[in-house]
Amino acid sequence: MDIYRAIADPTRRAILDELVDRSGQTLFELCARLIMKHGIGSSRQAISQHLDVLESAGLIRTRREGRSKLHWFEGAPLKGIGERWPISTDRDESQDQDASQDRDTSPDPHTSHSTDEDIEK
Repeated sequence: MDIYRAIADPTRRAILDELVDRSGQTLFELCARLIMKHGIGSSRQAISQHLDVLESAGLIRTRREGRSKLHWFEGAPLKGIGERWPISTDRDESQDQDASQDRDTSPDPHTSHSTDEDIEK
């Protein structure tokens, strides 16, 4: 499963948020937290299918303990997104871009056309 498709769904992002907040949750615990914190009232079967998608994308890992299946967040696949499109923290670079945009939107004095009123002033 493609990581981008896995995180495109808001319910799956909410599941990831819950697993970041509290790892090792069962399906029942996740469903309860999704209802309480996010207002997501999907069935356990639907949430289970979302968990399968997240697991196939490598975003969660699971472990069986008796009759329960526990789920953990696995953030390593998301690291590749940050490496592909790094966030610039250079303040000077963003100021240079702002200045460049200002130059692009301001009229060029060499190409502007004067009206008779401008000449009289």
